Amino acid sequence: MKTFVVIPAFNEGQVIRHVLQALQPLGYHVVVVDDASDDNTAAIAREYTQDVLAHLINRGQGAALKTGIQYALGQGAEVIVTYDADGQHQVSDIVALLAPIERGEVQVTLGSRYLTELSQQKVPYTRKVLHRLAVIFTNVSTGLQLTDTHNGLRAMTAAAARNIRFNQDRMAHASEILEEIGRKHISFCEVPVTVHYTEYSLAKGQHLGDFFKILLKIFVHKLK
Repeated sequence: MKTFVVIPAFNEGQVIRHVLQALQPLGYHVVVVDDASDDNTAAIAREYTQDVLAHLINRGQGAALKTGIQYALGQGAEVIVTYDADGQHQVSDIVALLAPIERGEVQVTLGSRYLTELSQQKVPYTRKVLHRLAVIFTNVSTGLQLTDTHNGLRAMTAAAARNIRFNQDRMAHASEILEEIGRKHISFCEVPVTVHYTEYSLAKGQHLGDFFKILLKIFVHKLK
């Protein structure tokens, strides 16, 4: 299946070369969306893929994903994988994500770091607390039964990608995607993945204040 890997990136010059080097041997179509970085993120990305899209202003990860997904669909993508640029994801997990889709079992696969004991052990305690709160909120608000709700590693068919509409430009997009899956009864399953935490990725990741901002945005959106 024609598979595109969409990578939203903002000031990831320190790590994006390693990410793209790891992806290169797999032969997927890689799309990097540079969200108005002020470092060399875009220049490095262009060394590895011709598909580097640029936002003129910083709009957030959700907006970057939307740009990349729309572009991939326009290029004839049959399956789209979303993949973070901070080096947390493992390229070997992409194959596992794609398998249920290629077998025709589901339209969307969601990476989860909480399906195996080994991967759970790699998650810092403070992140586990935040993730648990997010899981409770999302499961209640969407009716889904998930173990991990803010994992940037996911895959979807082109049909699912066209059906999922999200308006949250920043980090609240992750919850909004799940809300769309539940509301539109899109078939999905979770797949075990491993998240590799580093000082760099932890510094750039979400914190408690960000979590409550996300909840507030989702709540306001629901009232509209």
